[in-house]
Amino acid sequence: MKSLEGRVAVVTGAGSGIGKAAAILLAKQGVKLAALDFSQDELNQSSEEIKQNGGTVLPLVVDVSNPEQMQKAIQQTGDKFGRIDFVFANAGINGVLAPLEDLDPDEWDKILDTNLKGTFLTVKYAVPFLKKQGGAVVITASVNGTRNFSNTGASAYSSSKAGQVAFAKMIALELAEWKIRVNAICPGAIRTNIETKTEHRNTDEIKIPVEFPEKVAALEPGTAEDVAELVLFLMSDSSKHISGSEIWIDAGGSLLVG
Repeated sequence: MKSLEGRVAVVTGAGSGIGKAAAILLAKQGVKLAALDFSQDELNQSSEEIKQNGGTVLPLVVDVSNPEQMQKAIQQTGDKFGRIDFVFANAGINGVLAPLEDLDPDEWDKILDTNLKGTFLTVKYAVPFLKKQGGAVVITASVNGTRNFSNTGASAYSSSKAGQVAFAKMIALELAEWKIRVNAICPGAIRTNIETKTEHRNTDEIKIPVEFPEKVAALEPGTAEDVAELVLFLMSDSSKHISGSEIWIDAGGSLLVG
């Protein structure tokens, strides 16, 4: 793999989980980082770990659904480092999982605003910097909304994730002229803390019973570090001919339950 030393990446949701793991791995490759997250405490801890791994990091507390905050954060990144080569649009929430009748419009909006609008804003404001030398965009979508539709109550979440994949494919063509590659990754069950921030409401009422076979390796949850390795690959020159793709990272589990 060609060295990424001196390149610059924007990582949203860098305070925990997949975003944190990707930021640390990129730092080990010599990538300078703008680490964006909504949580000051988690961002501080993540930034310290990035520095401990020899990384250079600009921590920025932002709400990815806020246009003014995102535009300012991306501009700060460009001003500090002089360039942006990579974007990992990873910030997202499960939000509320509930039957349609029980899901409030405001709850729907929050999920779509964070996951889909947040992705749009992150990439939108980074594009002028990416166009200067080319680069890569990686978007965290999900198996939900792409090939798994049995996650009870996840209509808003799955819609946001399906939207991210469509967005990635559209802009992959739009930005190809400037040698900017865009791909969506679709993790399955990954060991992160996102579930602790998820509200389940009356989902037992609409749950579809599924019996999983015993001892199936495909159903073993992956790790944030597993996903980070894929992100690194998609940002590196080793994937120079991959763009406009959705790539599932779930050990094939969603083929069984989709």
